[in-house]
Amino acid sequence: MPNDHRNLRALPLALPLALAAVAALAGCGGPAGTAAQGPSRTAEAQADAQADPRAGAPAGADARTQAAARESGAIPAGPGRKLPLAGKTIVIDPGHNPGNFRHTAEINKKVNIGTNRKECDTTGTSTNAGYTEAAFTLDVSHRLRDLLKARGAKVVLVHDADRPYGPCIDERARIGNAAKADAVVSVHGDGSASGNRGFHVILPALVQGGGADTTKIVGPSRALGEKLVASFGRATGSAPANYIGSGTGLDVRKDLGGLNLSTVPKVFIECGNMRDPKDAKLFTDAGWRQKAAQGIADGIGAYLKG
Repeated sequence: MPNDHRNLRALPLALPLALAAVAALAGCGGPAGTAAQGPSRTAEAQADAQADPRAGAPAGADARTQAAARESGAIPAGPGRKLPLAGKTIVIDPGHNPGNFRHTAEINKKVNIGTNRKECDTTGTSTNAGYTEAAFTLDVSHRLRDLLKARGAKVVLVHDADRPYGPCIDERARIGNAAKADAVVSVHGDGSASGNRGFHVILPALVQGGGADTTKIVGPSRALGEKLVASFGRATGSAPANYIGSGTGLDVRKDLGGLNLSTVPKVFIECGNMRDPKDAKLFTDAGWRQKAAQGIADGIGAYLKG
């Protein structure tokens, strides 16, 4: 979920054993589960540990991804065919950072988001069993990267757990701007109340103030968001959120620095509610995470196709 989400429910920071477990897992860029229970590990943490955390998918996944894409028509079959996203630059923004847990002072410092000031970042939320949003977003972002590269796109990751914390929300926007991205998608999981289920896409509102001016990106960002809603639901079988967006799967906001400061089309996707047991079960399923990445990739592809 975005660092200044209205339903922010970040993980507790006062449990040293849990922090140590998260730090150990986050240090390798992989999924972070809960280890506060001692030697025994949750089923989802064990499942996540079986995947290569840097690749974001089991070995050989790239070849399988390309084969599946060819079968679906996303990649043209045969030699000499132009890949559908060739010449396009796509920026993937994995929400939060596993290292944020160890740098609370730094991420609490406020930065300018054009209209006001907000915290640099937050730790994000988690499932009740301790699977963190930062681990989820990085895993899905790796899978998404592979799908988009297989279609010929140039892909830029805002971060790859290769820095101690962050980047801050203003820097995240600048990275997309500097890349002159054709599309930017920030991957998140929400932290709302149990019973609130489903996904939604956050669109930038019309903002003009300070260093923020979204005039040129409001329309294109909405078009991107609408494509994502359709494709994500189709790929995952999930429904649009039942607690926000009035069933449209879309929510417009003016309080997110990552959107306010963007000069290129950008949206956030909340893939579901990590605090709901049924949605949490999906988040901890590697197969569903691949479907989530597929849905995002299809939505980006449909938007760029025009």
